[in-house]
Amino acid sequence: MIISIASGKGGTGKTTVATNLALSLDPPVRVLDCDVEEPNAHLFLKPRFEASHTVTTPVPSVDEGKCSLCGKCGEICQFKAILVIGQTVLTFPEMCHSCGGCVEVCPEKAITETGRELGIIEEGRRDGVEFVHGRLKVGEAMAPPLIRKVRAYEKADGLTIIDAPPGTSCPVITSMKQTDFVILVTEPTPFGLHDLELAVGAVETLGIPCGLVINRSDLGDDRVREFARTKQIPLLMEIPFDRGIAEAYSRGIPFVEERPEWKEKFRALYQSIQKIVH
Repeated sequence: MIISIASGKGGTGKTTVATNLALSLDPPVRVLDCDVEEPNAHLFLKPRFEASHTVTTPVPSVDEGKCSLCGKCGEICQFKAILVIGQTVLTFPEMCHSCGGCVEVCPEKAITETGRELGIIEEGRRDGVEFVHGRLKVGEAMAPPLIRKVRAYEKADGLTIIDAPPGTSCPVITSMKQTDFVILVTEPTPFGLHDLELAVGAVETLGIPCGLVINRSDLGDDRVREFARTKQIPLLMEIPFDRGIAEAYSRGIPFVEERPEWKEKFRALYQSIQKIVH
């Protein structure tokens, strides 16, 4: 099973749920941290890294000796990553979405592809948990290709937990789509409700079943719960605003290690998801 853990905004406890869930279940369990702009699940899981790979994406390279300056490459590119201006072909690799359209339409076969570095992928493990995360290169705007590379580590056996980026933009969609279930993590505040509504809209568009975890559940009001009831979204777990949990978080310790009774609650959460999916 593949479970994606998402939230409409940052700071709701998404990584807390992902790491504590992983450490509460029997192996094989793997955690894929797809929040490639700011990965932090490794700070809690503390895996022993065993491998690192550089990830590149194809971008056009023009042989000016063959180019006839016809401009067909610029006409097909929807992102203005390649243009013919006067007697010059200009390429903007940072804007390229690596569709390969310019290569296909070039009548002179003057365009080939070269690799542009997006970031790195690191693999590790801790006890029975396999771990993979991506680190997007500083200044790089194209997160989805690197996220797809991280998701290539999904396996058919056991459970894969995807720690998705916050929000509802392309990186989140790339992290959530084609998963079996989405856990939406929120907090019972007006901001939490607003961003939860956006996240639910994205999940509904993708047609994936989802459930709710409310973090810091004894703060705020009941509007998040009322929204979940209206939308018939199951409330899977509530995590209270607890000083001990907050202190464990601040020290980079998954709180199930200090409060093992919570492992049963996370196991019950997973069993609830299994019943919904199957």
